[in-house]
Amino acid sequence: MNFGLDPVMHAPKRLALMALLAHAQDADFGFVREALAVSDSDLSKQASALAEAGYISIGKSGRGRGATTSYRITEVGRGAYQRHKAAIEALLAGAPFNPAAEEARSGD
Repeated sequence: MNFGLDPVMHAPKRLALMALLAHAQDADFGFVREALAVSDSDLSKQASALAEAGYISIGKSGRGRGATTSYRITEVGRGAYQRHKAAIEALLAGAPFNPAAEEARSGD
């Protein structure tokens, strides 16, 4: 039983990345790496998993040493994050999570 938790997002580093992006228009690689205190390769791996699920988009600009990578939450990702957050809050409150009720409340 998953209790309404999203298995892709539930990994702690992915959840932290989603929480960060849920409160920002976008964030660049260096900022995210420092905020999450992860290595370059770990951030790339976690972000790729979220991008494959359609939860974030990864933008690249420039080439070579001047290239920058940025991340942005997608509408699909925002909805998934809100449902996951509601499931966690319900579990912590000791209340059963009802995915159908949450979907109706969020308008999905």
